[in-house]
Parts: sequence; structure tokens; C-alpha cells
Amino acid sequence: MRFPALLLRLLILWIPASNGLTVMTQTPLSFPVILGELVTNSCKKWIYTYLHWYQHNSGWPSRLLMSMASNQFSGVPDWFSGTGLGTEFRLKISRVEDEDIAFYYCQPSTQIPAT
Repeated sequence: MRFPALLLRLLILWIPASNGLTVMTQTPLSFPVILGELVTNSCKKWIYTYLHWYQHNSGWPSRLLMSMASNQFSGVPDWFSGTGLGTEFRLKISRVEDEDIAFYYCQPSTQIPAT
């Protein structure tokens, strides 16, 4: 059974850095998805040491999904995974569920997020 396409929304971030402006790019910006199917989000970063992935739903604080690109945070479902090295990174959702419909964004950092 196919469900109607839902929309995942992604953000482009411009993060100030000590040496000017660091540009974070994510592609695509938004796209339709079918529940149960694979979704991949790409992110490119420059300058910073670490990259983290977050999920955001309106009215709720952002939720850390992956720290250091691929380390799954506690309580994150096993269908989320992160990959990447250097400047190119990917967040994969192997089977999209209703509760996964949200904004996703990557964030560069010089630190590992607090647990």
C-alpha cells in the first residue's frame, strides 16, 4: 500500500566563523517522500571539525540525531544513519515513518555535543 507523498524540509545554514562566513549547504531543500521508503539528505561543510545532524518539529526543541556525522545519539531509531568524511556528509532514513516528517539540518561544530 502506498501512502500519499509527504514533504521533508531541509535548511541551508550560514554559520558565522572566526575567519568570516562559513556556508553550510544541504540538498535538496525539500522533497516529497513515501512512507517506508529510503530518504537521503546531503550536507557540505567547510572549516569546522565536527558535523552533527538534528531533527526539528515546530513547537519542540531540536533533537540531536547524529554526532560527529555518524554516531547515533541515544534514543534515535535504528533506521537513521549518518555517513561522510571531509566536506561531504549524508543523513539516511532507511524507512520513513510518520513521526519522521520534520525539518532536518546539519550543524558544524568545533565540539562534540553534550549528552
